[in-house]
Amino acid sequence: MESPPFEPQVDDIAPTAAILTGYDERHAITYLRLLDAEADGADWKEVAKIVLHIDPMREHDRARRAWESHLARARWMTEKGYRHLLQGGAPH
Repeated sequence: MESPPFEPQVDDIAPTAAILTGYDERHAITYLRLLDAEADGADWKEVAKIVLHIDPMREHDRARRAWESHLARARWMTEKGYRHLLQGGAPH
């Protein structure tokens, strides 16, 4: 796996596949930033704006969905997805 970009463009909804995807690999840092923000008790609106680059004041529903789905995927990565990384990453 190559080093992921620091701030890649995010989709409106994170993947939900039971396998690691290329999107997951590109967004590993995004997922870590989301988990850090959650651990710090950061407001989801601030996180959406800073980490996901979606302004919740202009696009409230889109920002909320993106934040929720990416945070859920970040949690999945800590529970199951990391195993795929250890086995060589996403299938190509």
